[in-house]
Amino acid sequence: MQCRLSCGACCIAPSISSAIPGMPNGKPAGVRCIQLDHNNLCKIFGKPERPKVCGEFKAEHAFCGDTSEQAIQILSDLENS
Repeated sequence: MQCRLSCGACCIAPSISSAIPGMPNGKPAGVRCIQLDHNNLCKIFGKPERPKVCGEFKAEHAFCGDTSEQAIQILSDLENS
């Protein structure tokens, strides 16, 4: 599965414990990453300062569903379980 352009669910729903430029303590679940632009695209995609966990996330239907809204719900449910 390819990432859904402008989805951003993986940059909003899960918590990230690694430091992110502009978020030195990571980010809590449900908080929009500061590196997510107004089009829901990562501003540090492919750059060395991007957290390893972000680079290792792969879009899969089980996590991303059929829509961006489903992706937010699925990833939020996983975060809370």
